[in-house]
Amino acid sequence: MANPVSDIDKAFGAYDIRGIYPTALNEDIAYKVGRGLVVFLGATNVMVGRDMRLSSPSLAAAVIRGITDQGANATDLGMTTTDELYFAVGKFDAPAGIMITASHNPGTYNGLKLCREGAIPLSDSTGVFAIRDMVIANDFPTPTAKGQVTQRDILAEFVQHAFSFIDKSAIAPMKVVADAGNGMAGLLLPRVFAELPQCALFPLYFELDGHFPHHPASPIEPENMADLQAEVRAKGADIGVAFDGDADRMFITDERGDLIDGSTVTATVATSLLRKHPGSTILYNLISSRSVPEAIERAGGKAVRTRVGHSFIKPQMRAENAIFGGEHSGHFYFRDNFYADSGLIAFLHVLELVSQERTTVSQLVAPFQTRFASGEINTKVATHALVAQKIQQIAQSFAQDAEAQIDTLDGVSVNFPHWWFNVRGSNTEPLLRLNVEGDTRELMETGRDRTLAIIRN
Repeated sequence: MANPVSDIDKAFGAYDIRGIYPTALNEDIAYKVGRGLVVFLGATNVMVGRDMRLSSPSLAAAVIRGITDQGANATDLGMTTTDELYFAVGKFDAPAGIMITASHNPGTYNGLKLCREGAIPLSDSTGVFAIRDMVIANDFPTPTAKGQVTQRDILAEFVQHAFSFIDKSAIAPMKVVADAGNGMAGLLLPRVFAELPQCALFPLYFELDGHFPHHPASPIEPENMADLQAEVRAKGADIGVAFDGDADRMFITDERGDLIDGSTVTATVATSLLRKHPGSTILYNLISSRSVPEAIERAGGKAVRTRVGHSFIKPQMRAENAIFGGEHSGHFYFRDNFYADSGLIAFLHVLELVSQERTTVSQLVAPFQTRFASGEINTKVATHALVAQKIQQIAQSFAQDAEAQIDTLDGVSVNFPHWWFNVRGSNTEPLLRLNVEGDTRELMETGRDRTLAIIRN
């Protein structure tokens, strides 16, 4: 199945390969990516996992065929979560891994996440675009022999690895409602809660179904959390949790069904980890709430601010030996998980801390919820050049304010004593992303409106 070069270009992004199946991504491209990854890394073995999407089995088969045709061995992990795939690559010293998933995207999409040894992800500048060029050229060295395929089930080992981060016996009896969104958490969570007999699990949408019949497996959108919220209230549960399609991201509700944002979870997990590892360095991205560095420092840790995105956070974690990194988007990274993200490990930390404090989730997170956030506000503009112009215009406008502290670590951030905002561009389209936070709702809304007036003028 041939693809126009323009379609292939669109599928290869900053962090992975992703697009609508079978136009932007299909078996032909997947086969060539398998070959290209082997060539680019000189890999002798590649771990391959896949999610439950309808196109994932055939794409996985094509990837494995490409790997073995290029002379490397392939370890077929079958259906896994993305954090399982990263665990497998790190734990078993594999030189490479490929996860077939489109994460939170609708069922018409699929994708490929690539990593090298140590579960280090490949991004546009560290391999994804180089492999894209090989795919387009369709020019691969002829191997001397064909590789072999072996199957391996790593679910049990991954679950035990996740539990190694906490004291399992410390988890108090709880009612937990979990929404898998018909994604891979539906396979993972029954094994996890089999280890927690003191907890009552109430499952929502655990059936693996690439049609996503109930709602998109994208819990960052509040509308996709509505069923979980209602079930938490109906069951009188202690906590609710939802995972995205490949189960590497997670979001929670408190016992009232109220949504808890990613910044608050970052502060909660950081507090838990710093009890075990006092004085450790913890990273947070620059659109996280100011409550996050405050919580880290209050717990005796060193808070380090980073750019948004795993391709920046993971290398910085390695450089600083940071024990943990968190993002507002529900990505939580752990040093002892090969610096990879894991929604499950983060969730277990939350359960442990709630149990230790002998309190409710709402009371636990209350100290981290003292400000007002706008949420991410996206504005499309005509061109990528206009994105850069708008960011420069915003910086110049606010530079006239004596109280403003401006930095350009990622887009432009403007900090005032009692409110702040960040504007940055999208990696994939001409889009400006605005996040604002204030000590009061009025400050947040005033700052939001002032900044949007510049963006949308």
